[in-house]
Amino acid sequence: MRKRPLVNAGIFIGLGLGGFFDGIVLHQILQWHHMVTVPYPATTLENLELNTLLDGFFHAATYIFTTIGLILLWRVIHKRDVVLSGRVLFGAALMGWGIFNLVEGLIDHHILQLHHVRSGENELFWDLAFLVWGAVMLVAGGVLARRVPVDEQPNRITQRRSP
Repeated sequence: MRKRPLVNAGIFIGLGLGGFFDGIVLHQILQWHHMVTVPYPATTLENLELNTLLDGFFHAATYIFTTIGLILLWRVIHKRDVVLSGRVLFGAALMGWGIFNLVEGLIDHHILQLHHVRSGENELFWDLAFLVWGAVMLVAGGVLARRVPVDEQPNRITQRRSP
């Protein structure tokens, strides 16, 4: 029994969920940052409109990642040779969320410096904490996804189908 297709689906779902959490919680609810608040601080209406537009494109990308993950998951459910395991799926989703945090954190916060998790006095602390959080999720997800022995978890949904 294979589990890689389920892991792939979970990673895409995790990428999307990580992006949605970042956009909804950090951008909208807490309003700590938007996409390009370092070069275009949200202190004028024009800059706020630009940041809001770019936040919308960011949310569209997270929607696409999530949709790809759900399509892959749907395909996995209908394959007889793929393991269906909540632990593997959850672990892979954590891996995807961790990958999102690491890539977005390194590129947007450190390399391009488009925004910080929370600008101000302790912005380096928040940016590094975001990376640590991503690394912990990636490692924990990898441990969870590897724990289920491949030959012990058959796909119970497709076993019930008639050939």
